[in-house]
Amino acid sequence: MHLSVVGSGYVGTTIAACFASLGHDVTAIDIDETVVSRLNNGEASIHEPGLDDLLAEHAGGRLVATTDYDAIADTDVTFLALPTPAREDGSIDLSIILNAAEAVGDALATKSDRHLVVVKSTVTPGSTDREIGPTLRAAAGDDTGRIGLAMNPEFLREGSAVSDFLDPDKLVLGTEADDPWTADTLRAVFEPLIGSTGVPVIETTLRAAEMIKYANNAFLATKISLINELGNICKAYGVDAYEVADAIALDDRIGEQFLRSGVGWGGSCFPKDVAAIIAAARETGYEPSLLSAAVDVNDRQPERMLELLSKHVDPAGKRIAVLGLAFKPGTDDIRNSRAIPLIASLLDRGAAVAAYDPVAANAMAERFATVEYADSPADALANAHGALVVTDWPEFADLDSEFDAMTTPVVVDGRRIISRRDGLTYEGLTW
Repeated sequence: MHLSVVGSGYVGTTIAACFASLGHDVTAIDIDETVVSRLNNGEASIHEPGLDDLLAEHAGGRLVATTDYDAIADTDVTFLALPTPAREDGSIDLSIILNAAEAVGDALATKSDRHLVVVKSTVTPGSTDREIGPTLRAAAGDDTGRIGLAMNPEFLREGSAVSDFLDPDKLVLGTEADDPWTADTLRAVFEPLIGSTGVPVIETTLRAAEMIKYANNAFLATKISLINELGNICKAYGVDAYEVADAIALDDRIGEQFLRSGVGWGGSCFPKDVAAIIAAARETGYEPSLLSAAVDVNDRQPERMLELLSKHVDPAGKRIAVLGLAFKPGTDDIRNSRAIPLIASLLDRGAAVAAYDPVAANAMAERFATVEYADSPADALANAHGALVVTDWPEFADLDSEFDAMTTPVVVDGRRIISRRDGLTYEGLTW
């Protein structure tokens, strides 16, 4: 099939490359000429393992990029993969995707054949059928159902997005109940994946598909906050939180994933999605107390790291190393990274911050220009009075002699990644 993907950010670039690898012809559409040029040259604008290889293989062949929305009319199915940023109250801002929906509708105004438009962006229940769909169809002059509407939420983890797409744990296909053509067409798009992996397929309504995405992320975020709360209690009693987590993980109702207590969750999805579903619930008159508590626990974890550091060294006037700036290993994304509140608080306390990350330093430098960005962990640790480990990059596990260059070897490990403990004043965040 010939697909078009509107939006070439993290999700759009990944799904465009992966759809091409499944044998579809893909036209990527973005308003940024630099992004379009890089895609046509087989280059990604984001750091994501495996993505550059797919782009290099398919760019100029099955995958082409353009700034011209009119190209949509020559395709069969259009995916909308655009940002839905959070407003101050946590609710999502649909303006970007609504503008794109209008542009897509304009491009389809003269097309007589049926065309399927699939919302890939994360939007709260009711957004697709109440706002995006009407905007799209009004712009296209479609009052006969010529344009099909679907919702297909993404479950891509940064750092493993390509493998998550090509080997998913589920496919959620939300369509309008009275339009079997839409369901058949969307299923056909994913047939190469379904046939090769046997992935479970959930066929449901538009609003249920929207809600599944939020429920998925809210559950995982709450699970992390719960294990962090339990870890904080373990710390108070001198109990190893990881030993407790390993034991409860044997209960198949709980499972082992997302039980690594530490400095908390960040990134582009969990903070925004939990805030959005809280705001959406409040719009209905329901107060989601548990989700609000999960956010509160998460927001407090970075301050706990600084409390542990301050037990041993006052950061004022001291060199403090921050190891890890990306919100998780395998990505250069710093959105809602736990390093951000830590660095901000250290600077407020008068510390001289030396930071290191293998790929995310440039992004963080745009936010904190006065911080020293080291070329290696050893450079960051040299003459430091303390170190905070924020991201569990594998290279941090092997640090050894690097700690000997510290003026005061105080290490607060927020991810339980540091192997060496001897000769250090070592504090685990929750163990």
